[in-house]
Amino acid sequence: MIHYEKIQEELRLAPRKWLVTGCAGFIGSNLVETLLMLDQTVVGLDNFSTGHQHNLDEVQEFVGAERWARFSLVTGDIRDIAICQRAVSGIDHVLHQAALGSVPRSIADPLTTNEVNINGFLNMLTAARDAGVASFVYAASSSTYGDHPGLPKVEETIGKPLSPYAVTKFVNELYADVFARSYGFKTIGLRYFNVFGKRQDPNGAYAAVIPKWVATMLRDEDVIVNGDGETSRDFCFVENAVQANLLASLASDADRNEVYNVALGDITTLNELAGHLKTILGTHGVRYERPIVHREFRAGDVRHSQADIGKARQRLGYVPSHRIRAGLELTVAWYLRRRRNPGAALSARRLPPERPAFSF
Repeated sequence: MIHYEKIQEELRLAPRKWLVTGCAGFIGSNLVETLLMLDQTVVGLDNFSTGHQHNLDEVQEFVGAERWARFSLVTGDIRDIAICQRAVSGIDHVLHQAALGSVPRSIADPLTTNEVNINGFLNMLTAARDAGVASFVYAASSSTYGDHPGLPKVEETIGKPLSPYAVTKFVNELYADVFARSYGFKTIGLRYFNVFGKRQDPNGAYAAVIPKWVATMLRDEDVIVNGDGETSRDFCFVENAVQANLLASLASDADRNEVYNVALGDITTLNELAGHLKTILGTHGVRYERPIVHREFRAGDVRHSQADIGKARQRLGYVPSHRIRAGLELTVAWYLRRRRNPGAALSARRLPPERPAFSF
């Protein structure tokens, strides 16, 4: 039995109360779903600025009425300290996902990105410390590695930030470390590397590449690549990110006040990604034959990104359950179901959380 399975069994036997900030967002709603399937009690906090009610509706349909009764929603903004204090009351474990993502958005509007990602983070950190929660796990970012050219990325070696967004995520890590040193409040930051999966929003100017390209291919429109397509990323299926959050929440005290890479430890170019998506859509009867359109590189983007996940493996017991192709197949299937029935809360069939559908 791998460590993640043991953790899930422990949670079933002794349920806890969790707070998921950003619960109506992509990763947040996946966390809520998994926790409810493990019979946990969950409080969600969201202001719906980037999250969506239909994500929670889908979770409700998937988990069923009995489990959904364990969920309660606090509608509010993490920039409001009173809301944060209300949300953490009686909570055992905090999974802080609420943030304004996107490098381009931060360049266009650094003030709002700073207010949410730094002031909001500090509010949550302070409220959680004062409430005496058992653990506080927060979404850090691979953008923190900045201009450091080394591959794979190792947690202890970073460069200079390349965007306001990257600055905010680095400041989160600095505040977390200071809280451990000043107050003995130890947290864990998870540096996500290009997480993708069901419920990732394909719409809007700041949509991530995978949902945006899937939607574009389904509409038979031009796929736009910034640069020559040889830019590479360590794409991480959302189930892997969920696993890392749960493992971090129950980590030993010696393994806290740390940051960990959350990724596959692999590398995929944008050209390879486009090829995967074309092939997978073809297996569903969707032919996409347009040539890829290349444009200038985007300001603030790094050229290559790949994680070393050895630290998370050794100290948290993290073992990714889904490789890139397996994750893409599940993701594309979800988008296709939603396309056929956009008004319904569409949940993908999957095995129970302790039995991953694809392993390596």
